[in-house]
Amino acid sequence: MKDDTNTAAITLPTQRRCPMHPPDEYARLRAEQPVARLAFPDGPPGWLLTRYDDVRAALADLRLSSRRPHLNSQVRASLITEAEMAQFRTSDLLTSDPPEHTRLRHPLIGQFSMRRIRTLRPRIEKYVDEHLDAIAAMPCGPVDLVPALALPVPSLVICELLGVPYTDHDHFQRLTGELLALDRTREELLASKKAMHAYLRGLVEAKRRDPVDDLLSGLTQHRPPDGGPPLADGEIVSLGQLMLIAGHETSANMISLSILTLLRSPALWQSLQADPSLIDNAVEELLRYHTILQFGLLRVARAALVIRGQRIEPGERVVLHMPAANRDPLKFPDPDRLDLHRPNSRQHLSFGHGPHQCIGQQLGRLEIEIILTKLLHRFPTLQLHDASTPPATHDHAVVYGLRALQVTW
Repeated sequence: MKDDTNTAAITLPTQRRCPMHPPDEYARLRAEQPVARLAFPDGPPGWLLTRYDDVRAALADLRLSSRRPHLNSQVRASLITEAEMAQFRTSDLLTSDPPEHTRLRHPLIGQFSMRRIRTLRPRIEKYVDEHLDAIAAMPCGPVDLVPALALPVPSLVICELLGVPYTDHDHFQRLTGELLALDRTREELLASKKAMHAYLRGLVEAKRRDPVDDLLSGLTQHRPPDGGPPLADGEIVSLGQLMLIAGHETSANMISLSILTLLRSPALWQSLQADPSLIDNAVEELLRYHTILQFGLLRVARAALVIRGQRIEPGERVVLHMPAANRDPLKFPDPDRLDLHRPNSRQHLSFGHGPHQCIGQQLGRLEIEIILTKLLHRFPTLQLHDASTPPATHDHAVVYGLRALQVTW
């Protein structure tokens, strides 16, 4: 058994040389130090996993607990005291383990099943058509596809599903950006948390008083089949916040990155035009290629375990780095190439694996597929307004993505 506990700990690589790829350092770590000692800014060092097999196994390993703040909160933990965090902290899907996690996830399963998501196709297609109609009515560019398409479509969909008024989208989109940013001050972060919490609590209280046919109302009325306690308002607020943020911010970033990537390689755009049957696999390959949760997921060891000869002690933190895992050449040959024909693209870890696998993944897939299909059909000559200019990206945010995507046709 190796003992690298005294080896100098690295800092988490965050600087990208190319906006299309994770930091170069991950390739070296994956080859030479797949289980690397990792420094944390708020306590003793932990570990960083970068190989596909290790990350996948760790995501399903119940010896690694989620009952800690998410990685972005750990990075900023020194900004906010435990007493200040207590007013927001309740059980949620990101920071709970089975059986608590199972109790919280169960009421959502039916709402995000493949069958249920398929029923949303006509609504999503309608939203996409309306926004493409608006784009087509504009001059031939440049048009920024982030506010014109990538952001509003998933926002409309998740608002309708949850029962959140879309008229509030400017408010919750601004708060989402503030909550996901890593360069916020303590006061700014607290203010954003309080505002989002208050906004959603008001919605939940209204749904409990006067339930309608939407997901938040359903959660207020849900009664566990085993006779256990119903969800508390604080738990519904946490679930609502997670679904609202993931349902529009992550989808919007993945949509815009997908369009950018295809337009940067016109041959790929033309391949999809020539053979639309490739689009489903293209969506999976794009999800592998762009793992937008760019700093990975955090776990804490509940018991001692050994990974590749490295002993991880109880209480030590472990970062599971999905972007590095999805570029592992042992799993995905020539991993830095976007291959629309890659046979195992769907085995990516962008939606996680195991009990915490993303519950909304089918919705995300469907939104990307519909938008790409309709864009290819209606705007066959779509191109980047200035392909020589580096894209404007969210480098200092938990979720990687684009701030703008200027196109012409």
